Amino acid sequence: MSSSPVWNLDASDGRLLVHTGVTGRAAKMGHRLTIAMTTWLATVRWSGGEPVEAELTVEVESLQVVKGEGGLKSLSGPEKVLARSNALGVLDAQRFPQIRFLANDIDKSDDGYLLTGTLEIHGVAQEREIGLRVEDLGETWRLSCQADVRQSEFGVKPYSMMFGSMKVVDSVTVSFTAERTKEG
Repeated sequence: MSSSPVWNLDASDGRLLVHTGVTGRAAKMGHRLTIAMTTWLATVRWSGGEPVEAELTVEVESLQVVKGEGGLKSLSGPEKVLARSNALGVLDAQRFPQIRFLANDIDKSDDGYLLTGTLEIHGVAQEREIGLRVEDLGETWRLSCQADVRQSEFGVKPYSMMFGSMKVVDSVTVSFTAERTKEG
């Protein structure tokens, strides 16, 4: 990869999505949500042609419910608004306005890089390893990764209703895809 001292990527360069599941006796009534985080910044610092540090900061308030699959009927506009409000409440967005991942150990892998660092959600920090895939598309690099995050490990109680007979699955899947134009 060609290098420059710092790469900055944001929502104009790609997508950061959260995919939820639903469980419980009344799970068939609920929707599996696709949530877009619409305000984020990824910064990659380079040295000697290799990435040495990567940081991702996500604004929790930017959470938008994109779609819902399953359920007894389609997810309506007002239900998307309610689902967003519930998610912001569960994440306590007022108190914890950002989610951060700081990788200060980056190693090459077969298809990209292994990023090791600290993920902070809801004021709780934990060490994580994330495999970042890098694809050469000719004019651009495509960066992508997917990671499962267990909400309860970060002090987040998954949303539930009807006395727990329908609730969001504790483990959510986060996916990231971005493209970066090659330089000179």
